[in-house]
Order: sequence, then C-alpha cells, then structure tokens
Amino acid sequence: MDELAVLPHLFRLEYSKIVSVLCKQYGFHQIETAEDIASETFLVASQAWGNNGIPEKPVAWLYAVAKNKAKNLIQRDSLYQNKILPRYQIENYVEDHDFDLSEENVKDSQLRMLFALSHPLIPLESQIGISLKILCGFGIDEIAKAFLSNKETINKRLSRAKEKLRENNISLELPSSDDLKSRLTSVLRTIYLIFNEGYASHNQDKILRKDFCLEAIRLCTFLLENEKTNTPEVNALLSLFCFHISRFDARMNDAGEIVLFEDQNRNLWNQEFIQKGEYFFIQSNKDRNISKYHLEAAIAYWHTLSEDNVDKWETIYTLYTGLLEFESSQILLLNRAYALFRFKGRDEALEELGRLDFPSNRYYFSLLGEIYCEFDRKKAKDCFRKAYSMAEKPSDQLAIQKRMNLME
Repeated sequence: MDELAVLPHLFRLEYSKIVSVLCKQYGFHQIETAEDIASETFLVASQAWGNNGIPEKPVAWLYAVAKNKAKNLIQRDSLYQNKILPRYQIENYVEDHDFDLSEENVKDSQLRMLFALSHPLIPLESQIGISLKILCGFGIDEIAKAFLSNKETINKRLSRAKEKLRENNISLELPSSDDLKSRLTSVLRTIYLIFNEGYASHNQDKILRKDFCLEAIRLCTFLLENEKTNTPEVNALLSLFCFHISRFDARMNDAGEIVLFEDQNRNLWNQEFIQKGEYFFIQSNKDRNISKYHLEAAIAYWHTLSEDNVDKWETIYTLYTGLLEFESSQILLLNRAYALFRFKGRDEALEELGRLDFPSNRYYFSLLGEIYCEFDRKKAKDCFRKAYSMAEKPSDQLAIQKRMNLME
C-alpha cells in the first residue's frame, strides 16, 4: 500500500487521538491549536513520505512529529503561559510539554472527548457534525455533503459548538457516577444519529454513508472497552448496529438503486455481523432494565431471519408496540401497521391505517399501495402515485415507480 492509500487510513485512526490527547493535557479551549497540530502533522507526512517513502513505523513517525510541533508551539507561545493559562483552571495541565500518547492515555482522552462533544448544551445536529470532525476524522466537505449543506454553514455550526463548550468551561472529564447515566444517554443518542445519517440519510454516496455506519460502530465499541460505560444499553445499541449493517450491501444494487427488504439477496447479508449482533444482544440482556435500543435490536434481529411466518411478524408487531411506549413517531406506527398486515391480513391493517391517517406521509401511501395491490389495483396505483409525488429523493421515486411498473 503506497502513501496515497496509507495516509487517509491513518488520518481517520490517528487524527482523533492526537487532538484528544492535546486537549486533555492543555484544555479544551486549545482545540483549534490541537486540530492545527494534527493537520500539519499529516501535511508534513504527505510531503516527506511522497519523497522518501513510508517509514517503517508510520504511526510512531506521526506521533514524533506531532509531539515536536506541540512542544515548539507551546514553548514559543509566551502568550499561552502568561495570559491564557491564568484564565482557566486546568487540573490536568502538565509542565512537561512532551504529551503522553500511550495506548491507555489515548483511550482515556478519546472517551473524555466523546462525552464533551455530546454535551447537552450543544444542539444535536452540531453534536453529530463536531463528532464526525473531531472523533471520526471526516473533512468539512464530507460532512457538508452528508447534511446537504455547504462548507461555510458547517464551519459556522462547528465553531458555535466549540464556543459553547468554551463559554461553559466544559472540561474533558468523565462525568461523576451520579451524572454518568444521563450523560451516557446523550452520547448514545449522538452515536445513534451518526449511524442513521449513514444508514438512512438523504445522501446517495454509498461509500460515505457506510463510513458513517462503521464509525458509529467504532465509537460504540470504544464505550465497551471502559468498565464504567460498558452497560447493557451500550451493548444493545451495538447489537442493533451489527444487525443493520449486516444487510447494508444488499440494500443497494450496482446501479445505486435502493433494494426493498423483500427483494434483497440474502447471500449478500454479512453473517459475521449477524453473529456479532447476537453476541452483543445476549450481553445486553444481563440486566433487567430494557431500553429502546433493546427493542430496536430485537426487531432488527427478526429481520435477519430468512423464514417468513406468522409468528415472526406477530413478534415484530409486539416489539413495535413496546417501542412506542418509549417514543412515538409516524414511521414507528406505520412499521407496526405493516407487521400487523403480515400476520393479521389486510382488513386489520386497513383498519389500523384508517385510525392513523397521515395525509402528507409518503410511507403511509406506499404501505396502503402494498395492501391494496392484492385486491384493488386502481386504489393501489392511486396510493403509489401519491407516494411518488411526496418522495423527495430520486432513489425513492425510482423504487415507487418500479413498484407501479410491476402492476402493469
């Protein structure tokens, strides 16, 4: 592998480590400096490795450059010593400017950074963006593309998030035992949304979306490595991710078109991820407390089973009923109605949908179309046309059009 392939890979892995360790040692208010040091380190690497080849130990090489850059910058910056430091209380400040990049300190620094960037003071959308930037090593261009936005907007959003953390003097400390549960809830929500941004986002870039999913899995796995954050809820969330991503490659065909669940090639399902999902789901049930992630993971598990029978869909219906006790949304209600259709039939499902009546929801009309197509093709086509008119993504419109074409 040449430097053109090695550097982007190492950037994703090591950028977060360098930034997190620097911020833990010198304070979160120095995050821009930490980001500059990390970025300049990789710039130097791209130039040096392009001329001289990849060093024998590339990670150690990067750490050595980062350490020297940090040391030189801090030592020559008298403003930092004389004016900035006295304004902040930094418990972890170390007089020795040679910062610790040992595996233990890196993991601790990244965990602290994860909790800081998922702080409730920051708007959810900003939590996702800043976590993708700092913890996952995504560029502003990639983040802007994912959010269907532009670089200027994303930069402003991330700057406001950093400023909010500085204004409230948020430190890179793990929450106390009393606060850990509520703060962990916020962290899991951020990771959950990062995964969703990859799995069901508006962006049609397959590689980018899968990267988001894999980064969410990495962050969730990271939480399991710490005794304090290795909880049943974290295991349930990771189980959910594994079940979902096991079907990722079957969800889109070679033309980049969405493939509906019923039409997916089961041979493309990743059995290793399914087995991991089962393992983490077992780990998540060692405690009697059930979270929404437990129920979502259970639903995702049943979708990995190829068998299609009444018991399967009745169980899924029951799980959706339990999930609705945690939160209610139109998509959850429609998913439950679909499960009802699969085990009770059209009459029960139509009665349920009649009670819901979501006049501006394309999924509602798509589901009605699926139900009507077996006995009233005219009504089915009308529903699919309504769904098509409401679909915003070309891929969704194409999927609906294909469904209508099958009725011709």
